[in-house]
Amino acid sequence: MPEPVKKTEEAQGGAGDPGAPDLAATDTLAPEEAPAPAETPAAADTTPVAPQPGANIQAHDTPGFDESQAPDTKTDLTGLFTEKPQSGEVAVGENINFVAKVNAASLLKKPTIKWFKGKWMDLASKSGKSLQLKELYDRNSKVYTFEMQIIAAKPSFAGAYRCEVSSRDKFDSCNFDLTVHGGCSLTHSVDGSEEAGELDFSALLKKSEPDEDVWEILQKAKASEYEKIAFQYGITDLRGMLKRLKKMKKEEKKSEAFLKKLDPAYQVEKGHKMKLCIEVANEDVDVKWLKNGQEIQSTGRYIFESVGNKRYLTINHCSLSDDATYTCVVGDEKCTTELFVKEPPVTITSNLEDQMVMKGERVELECEVSEEGATVKWEKDGVELTRDESFKYRFKKDGRKHVLIINEATKEDCGHYTVKTNGGESMAELMVSEKELEVYQNIADLTVKAKDEAVFKCEVSDETVKGIWYKNGVEVKADARTHITHIGRIHKLTIDDVKPEDQGDYTFVPEGYAFNLSAKLNFLEVKIDYVPRQDPPKIHLDCMGHTADSTIVVVAGNKLRLDVPITGDPAPTVIWTKGEKVKVPSSPIPTGRSQVMTEGDGRLHVESTKGHCIFTIEGADKQDEGLYSVIVRNPAGEDKADINVKVVDAPDPPSAPRILSVGEDSCVVQWDPPKSDGGNPIIGYVLERKKKKSYRWMRLNFDPYTDTTYEAKRMIEGVEYEMRVYAVNAIGMSRHSAASQPFIPVAPTSEPVGLCVDDISDTTVSLKWRTPEHLGSSELDGYGVEYCKEGSDEWVPAFEGLTERTSVIIRDLPTGEKMQFRVRAYNMAGPSAPTSLAQAVTIREIMQKPKIWIPRNLRQTLIKKVEETINLVIPFQGKPRPVITWSKDGEPLNPKQVSIRNSDTDTILFIRKSERKDSGKYEVKLQIENVEDTASISIQIVDLPGSPEKLKIMDVWGFNVALEWKPPKDNGNCEITGYMVQKADKKTMEWYTVYELYRRTNCVVADLIMGNEYIFRIYAVNMVGLSLEPSLHLFICSSGFEYKPPTYKEHDFSEAPKFTHPLVSRSVIAGYNATLSCSVRGIPKPKVTWYKNKMDISNEAKYRMFSKQGVLTLEIRKPCSFDGGVYMCKAVNASGEDAVECKLEIRRKYP
Repeated sequence: MPEPVKKTEEAQGGAGDPGAPDLAATDTLAPEEAPAPAETPAAADTTPVAPQPGANIQAHDTPGFDESQAPDTKTDLTGLFTEKPQSGEVAVGENINFVAKVNAASLLKKPTIKWFKGKWMDLASKSGKSLQLKELYDRNSKVYTFEMQIIAAKPSFAGAYRCEVSSRDKFDSCNFDLTVHGGCSLTHSVDGSEEAGELDFSALLKKSEPDEDVWEILQKAKASEYEKIAFQYGITDLRGMLKRLKKMKKEEKKSEAFLKKLDPAYQVEKGHKMKLCIEVANEDVDVKWLKNGQEIQSTGRYIFESVGNKRYLTINHCSLSDDATYTCVVGDEKCTTELFVKEPPVTITSNLEDQMVMKGERVELECEVSEEGATVKWEKDGVELTRDESFKYRFKKDGRKHVLIINEATKEDCGHYTVKTNGGESMAELMVSEKELEVYQNIADLTVKAKDEAVFKCEVSDETVKGIWYKNGVEVKADARTHITHIGRIHKLTIDDVKPEDQGDYTFVPEGYAFNLSAKLNFLEVKIDYVPRQDPPKIHLDCMGHTADSTIVVVAGNKLRLDVPITGDPAPTVIWTKGEKVKVPSSPIPTGRSQVMTEGDGRLHVESTKGHCIFTIEGADKQDEGLYSVIVRNPAGEDKADINVKVVDAPDPPSAPRILSVGEDSCVVQWDPPKSDGGNPIIGYVLERKKKKSYRWMRLNFDPYTDTTYEAKRMIEGVEYEMRVYAVNAIGMSRHSAASQPFIPVAPTSEPVGLCVDDISDTTVSLKWRTPEHLGSSELDGYGVEYCKEGSDEWVPAFEGLTERTSVIIRDLPTGEKMQFRVRAYNMAGPSAPTSLAQAVTIREIMQKPKIWIPRNLRQTLIKKVEETINLVIPFQGKPRPVITWSKDGEPLNPKQVSIRNSDTDTILFIRKSERKDSGKYEVKLQIENVEDTASISIQIVDLPGSPEKLKIMDVWGFNVALEWKPPKDNGNCEITGYMVQKADKKTMEWYTVYELYRRTNCVVADLIMGNEYIFRIYAVNMVGLSLEPSLHLFICSSGFEYKPPTYKEHDFSEAPKFTHPLVSRSVIAGYNATLSCSVRGIPKPKVTWYKNKMDISNEAKYRMFSKQGVLTLEIRKPCSFDGGVYMCKAVNASGEDAVECKLEIRRKYP
């Protein structure tokens, strides 16, 4: 049994690397917050058996382990595992292995395995001196063995673990536990050792993930994770960032100059705008902004702003040069921040290409990325590649190009290679085949005489290939007569002085290749008897294996040599002819179409020697095929022999392949056989494929495929491919066919869901459905709908082409028939599986009882003003379509005044300009056969009311008058809500409203002036408005006596100024506006003057004075310490003066 191939999954800092992170210190197995599992009662009472020092403990061999308590056991084999890892126990400082096995015989792709600690800690990136992940593969049993080895276990390694394995759409997982004996429970360590700071692992799960700020991530991350974070976020200067990070972690002292400092770090996308903000304690202070210690000058990119006590620095269009340390200086204090300019993700602009190479050849997988100097990762089948000790893999950078180099490819290098950046990835497949040996010249059959030399010669493509010669299956050894030579690509077997025992089958077998080259050596035995001088010519073709009608096969392009022994005395004349053979027994010379062969053609050579005639064609081709005749003549007679020559060649190329169908990662291709098989039967075909944008063709099969339909697999979904095919016969391969039309592997969508009947009538059906749950990588082209009669298999398309909607109405269906419907989704891969209705549908209108749905706003009287538009939309239901009848107060509607429009679902009553006569009760009735439904709608058309009637004066007394009137005859078809009473003096004729909305029909108007003439008018009011015309009445006050007003002494209203509210002493903060207020009265209005420290400040711009209805205000703009003092307000008029004063204290502003 061959030795299993062993593959170790180790990170760059693997075993033996002094710089590898410790398992506990980097949370490799036991994250900082992973609690040690509590001992079970059984474990507390039983002392575990400690293993011998240095021993490796297999988890399934651990003593004292109770399999009934294991989460997974060997007896429970479900999914992909044939052997699951078992829970185990280990002493502190010892090693333990966990083993999982997967049978890959039924899998299309190599299984991928992941090991986890707890719920989410992936251990693949934590391999090092404390953890090793290994993988072994047995080619005979096709079983993958995955092993996780924990070295020098620590108490912190204890806990729950999980193993997950997946292959395409298959998935399986297994849980197991690790118990570590001899250690104490987890505590916080205060020293600087490697185990310092292990915390409760479960606490991490309770925290929400922070925003992806790279500075915040670096601050919280461990040192071992810096490189991983740098690759993920595109950080190139990691060393410089770590230096800046170290400065950021220093605690800042509390500042008096800053109310709010800059954050420790900011992050901005390249090309975006960044705004830095601080708050200072003193609003008037000047600030300086520094970048890496150099003062920043205000430019178009750097903008300084000052708003109150806030200071802003705005950086427009951030570039990599703006990635720096920024400092804001206020006096002797400063605050600093780091600005990180994040570059856009690095994308792959030129993808990897699939390659197929021979074993031992050099492989270069090349891609191109969007940025120079970008960091990429190379993976093979999901496992990261590193520069190991054997230097099997080499990584090369050239500007934006990245190359993975494999010096000598082996079969183990087959697989899918992936290059990853922080903005994308590309994958290609590498196939390594055994080197194919091409035969440039095959060995040919020989016919030789005794004592002649026989030379077998062949030429192969590889100069280094050695070989062995066999005769009749027995190896040929070199001796005095037999010589074996190998010069470059040519192998020769030379036999001197040929003897009868040398006759036989000779074979050349190249070393390391499963084919051979064979030829036959025929010994020509010449018997010469004594005859008279005149001997008739004779052709001797009676040697073993040949007759006169023998067929000689020659490969196109090789030399054809016909060596025919002849006798005759005198020496006969030889004539070679080519043509159809016509048997004429009576004639000694054949007749028919023939051609005498001469040496006129440079390829033909005829040579006659004593006892032989030799006919040679250099580079035989198809036209040289046919029947050749040799005629020998001398005076004594003639002889003739026929030799049939067949020229065989490689076949013609097949027709261009046709793509019949495509799948998620496969396609079915078909082609037609070649027109000519080259004279030999076609033994099979060889197919190749390539990506559309690539120039490298990749062979899909190495053994000839006999059928003309082939399913190509292992393609990448969504990538455009082409196919071509070769025909193969015993001679070799044809030229390749023309390439197929480009195609993209894509899986059909899943079937549409939720197909149902939305509506149905006597001839139509309305269907609706939802989009498929799985659409794949191709866009959805549309849906096809088909139907057929129940019991029939003939599906008829409902319409031509496809529809993009998820609903359709199918018309012109036979009434009363039971029909079945189905829907398919179409994409580039073709139709999906159909989704059908659960049962057939009868094409017949479903009787639906008529029902009117009155809108809520029409369930009460609809009130409209005159000349307004009335548009009533009344929805209803009922099938078939009901008969609709409208009426008003039991009478049919006038079509000239009212318009009615009906549809399948509603009826509309429309009046363009309504009138008072349109008021009334409207009734709509639906009727389907003998079933009907009715509804009523009340409409009220309202207008302005008429004028009140019979306005008269009922009484007059003093300055009052009593009025009375009657309601108007026309109320406007609605209730009178009140009356408006107005009066006007006849002198001025200015109307004043006495009562705006008075509800009674009588009122008293007061406050009239005796002797004046008044006019009164009254309007009626309803919901529309005032009546158009009022009711008018003229009233003249009676003059029965003369009114003499009494004489009064004019009152002196003069008053000296007096402050009713004094000034109040205040203490205010510098920099904020302050006001001083007081109130004064006096007649006439006094003149007010403000003083500060007995100095008039009325004309100073710093102060503003206000006076409003006796309230006096002095506003001091942004006072400073100079503005403190005694303020006085003095008021003066003709009657006297008054003054008040207060003290104003200005306090310093503190941060």
